[in-house]
Formats: sequence, C-alpha cells, structure tokens
Amino acid sequence: MSLVVFESTKQIHCAECRQGPLRRLVREAGVPRCLDCADLGHLVYLPRGDTALTRRAHEASPLSAVVVRFHRRRRRYERLGLLVEDAALARAERACLADAEARARRRERDRLRREAEDTRFTAAFAAEILRLFPGCPADRAHAIAAHASVRGSGRVGRSAAGRALDEPAVSAAVRAAVRHLDTEYDALLMGGVPRFAARARLAPRIDAILDGWRAAAGAPASRGRRAEAGAPADRNRRAEAAAPADRDRRAVS
Repeated sequence: MSLVVFESTKQIHCAECRQGPLRRLVREAGVPRCLDCADLGHLVYLPRGDTALTRRAHEASPLSAVVVRFHRRRRRYERLGLLVEDAALARAERACLADAEARARRRERDRLRREAEDTRFTAAFAAEILRLFPGCPADRAHAIAAHASVRGSGRVGRSAAGRALDEPAVSAAVRAAVRHLDTEYDALLMGGVPRFAARARLAPRIDAILDGWRAAAGAPASRGRRAEAGAPADRNRRAEAAAPADRDRRAVS
C-alpha cells in the first residue's frame, strides 16, 4: 500500500510545527502534517508523464509516496506524480537514458499498431451504421464512426458495447450525431433549456430523420432505436395493447 501525499489548494497549516500554508501535506488520523514532520521531506518530486522513469524510480526507491490532488469537476482524486528518494531517481534516469532509443522504437511500433487497429475499427463501425441506416450518406457514416470511436474519448464507440458493434450502441452514436448536427439542440442548451427537455422537444424530428435513413432500402426498424422522449408512453401503449391478449390467454387457461 503506497503512502499518499495531498496537494492542497487551501490555506492549511501543519498541526505539529504550524508551518504553512502547505502545498503538499499528509494526513495522519485526519490531522494535516507537513512533509518534514511526516519524515518525507527528503524525497524529491517526480511528475507523472514518463511511464518508464516513474516505474523505475518507484521500484528503486525504498520509500515513496503518491501525490494526488482533488479534481472538483470530476469529484475525485487524480494522481499527479511520485515522491521518491533522490538516489533512486538518479538511477532510474540513467537506466532510461541507456535504453531510450529502444523504447522510442517500441513506442513508434505501438503507435502504428494502434493506428491500424483504429482504422479497421472505424471502418467496421461505419459499415455497421450503413447496415442499420442504409440511407445515411457514406461520408456521414464514416464521420460519425470516426467521432464515436476516438481512442480514449469515452464516447459510445469506445464502450464495451460499441467495440462489440452492438446495435443499440451504434444507433446511439448515430442519434447523437443527428441531434447535434441536424437540429438546434446545441442552441437550446446554450439558451438554458434543460438537456432532457431539449431532447424531448427534438425527438420527433430526430426520429423522422433516422426512420428515413432506415427505410431507404427497405431496412427493418432497428432494435437499438431509443426514443429520447415519450419512451415511458411508448411502453405504456404497448402494455395497453397487450393487455387484452393477456386477459384472453388467462381466460382460456
């Protein structure tokens, strides 16, 4: 278990020596202490970014601590770097210099491999869009696929369902693209309209566009279609329609 050092943006002073405000501190039993009072003042800071250097310095340092800071918007602590012993950092830097060229070649190979994988996946995603929505222009389908499948974006194309080309995930990517590019959805948001209210207002127009793309080659309606407004009403209508049949089956039984 790693020691944790907090980078603070508040005016906090050490509970033991009263120094402050502290940039970095540790908490022992909920009490803030400076690094010197916590016996970590001799460590040097290594910011995150160089994976090999960080790994080697951490392995070579008998004493180390993870430096984190609270991200207010994301509501979570995020790692900033490490505190390690100076000698360990020096050894790690020498080791990284010794094999820098080999690691650079490996990074380049990995980059090319990822680019090839992303190109194939984007093409497969676009092909699935055209299968579900044959009336969608090919260049539009590729643009939607490229946007939804950006590595590390967190968009639907990079989700587990998106990578599996599940129909609901692909349909959600197309619906999102139509919402932003073919309606005034963004303008409504900028005008202060709540997100779900804006979606409800525009859902009929989006559905009309998607239905037109589906019907272009007689394609069946997509199972992945999800109305953004009126979904509960649709379920209620289906339930009401099914109710007489259910009653008949119960009567027969």
